[in-house]
Amino acid sequence: MPMNYAKTAFLLAALTAIFVAMGAAVGGQQGMVIAFVVALAMNAFSLWNSDTMVLKMFGAEEVDERSAPEYYGLVRDLARRAELPMPRVYVMHNAQPNAFATGRSPTRAAVAASTGLLESLNRQEIAGVIAHELAHIKNRDTLTMTVAATIGGAISMLAQYLQFGMLFGGHRDERGGGGLGMIGAVLAMLVAPFAAMLVQMAISRSREYQADRMGALIAGNPRWLSSALVKIHNAAQRIPNEEAEQVPAAAHMFIINPLTGQGMDNLFSTHPNTENRIAALEALAQELARNGVDLGPDLPSNEESQRDSGPWAGPSDRGDSRGPWG
Repeated sequence: MPMNYAKTAFLLAALTAIFVAMGAAVGGQQGMVIAFVVALAMNAFSLWNSDTMVLKMFGAEEVDERSAPEYYGLVRDLARRAELPMPRVYVMHNAQPNAFATGRSPTRAAVAASTGLLESLNRQEIAGVIAHELAHIKNRDTLTMTVAATIGGAISMLAQYLQFGMLFGGHRDERGGGGLGMIGAVLAMLVAPFAAMLVQMAISRSREYQADRMGALIAGNPRWLSSALVKIHNAAQRIPNEEAEQVPAAAHMFIINPLTGQGMDNLFSTHPNTENRIAALEALAQELARNGVDLGPDLPSNEESQRDSGPWAGPSDRGDSRGPWG
């Protein structure tokens, strides 16, 4: 989509300018040149390998039809419904239920779900979540999302490094470099919020509503996704995601904000209100019902959902110790 490519170009240019400015402030003309070269290399890397980098950030492990037949099969079936190439399928070993999609194009896409999501949601709810992520791939949102996560995260970490250097002796340079620590402190305070602002400008919240709607149509029932959003939202407030907390600039990639909302985390909140998303999905379900569309099977009751806490029968029901994803 031309607009997504334009957003990506804007993001790359703006974040490159930040790097060059930081280099000039710290190292003068030489620092500016070095920063420019580093920024160019990082831009090239982010365009071609950012999906791999993001997956590594969150410790995602690739699975296939042998290692995770039911999870992999669900993704395959939904990809067919969405008329998409089969994406790579990953599992994040994280107790917080969440998921994201990445990749610069549909042919290089990947879907990642946490073990917490696979263990706490039923099959229909997981279908709603995966369909939402496939909608991001179909809309080509993942290029901008992944580049933003990679470069925005790098700038945030650099700002933290500058601040760390000031706190531990960078301002006591005996050769008159006392200004370096102060510059680092100022940059650390200014750069992270500015990088967050750029991420918010490039990643429109409207994309989540679009992916919710398209994902609901792919899955076949908007209420599957709305039920999943309720569970994920409630659990994300109780269960920390340590990997996401370390790279808050990547929070926009997840279906629900994985951050606790403490400190700088709020700057990176690019998700619309969960209640508004649920209301929009309920309105879609009612619209489809009025038009005579078959929404598929209803979700299980609360009691049934508790007995079947994962997308498939739990280990005790199967008589083995494998997780529901394998």
